[in-house]
Amino acid sequence: MTELLYGEKMIAENRLEAIPNPNPERPYWIDFVAPEFTCLCPRSGFPDFATISISYVPDQYCVELKSLKLYINSYRNQKIFHEAVINKIADDLIALLDPRQIEVRGEFNVRGNIKSTVRVSHTKPQSH
Repeated sequence: MTELLYGEKMIAENRLEAIPNPNPERPYWIDFVAPEFTCLCPRSGFPDFATISISYVPDQYCVELKSLKLYINSYRNQKIFHEAVINKIADDLIALLDPRQIEVRGEFNVRGNIKSTVRVSHTKPQSH
């Protein structure tokens, strides 16, 4: 068996990390775009390519950028449907950050003459 290269090892060992929000008193948006996202079609095994956009309003925590990069790259060899991957990314970030608002959008490249976009949004219930 061949040894993993350092980048492959970092991706395999990835763990999303939260950091304290430096300004939790102020609502503000954070936007990330990952234009080179890949995963595999679970039916054919062919690669799917997409641009993943993540926009959120943090509450007490923000996502650490390098951990997000490694997390996004960890999907490149996973067999997963478009709908499932966007929902999983959203669920993982909601569980980690408990943001005030979040939207995760996947714009998948054309396949078979159809371009698909999957969008998940979540708003934190306000406590009274």
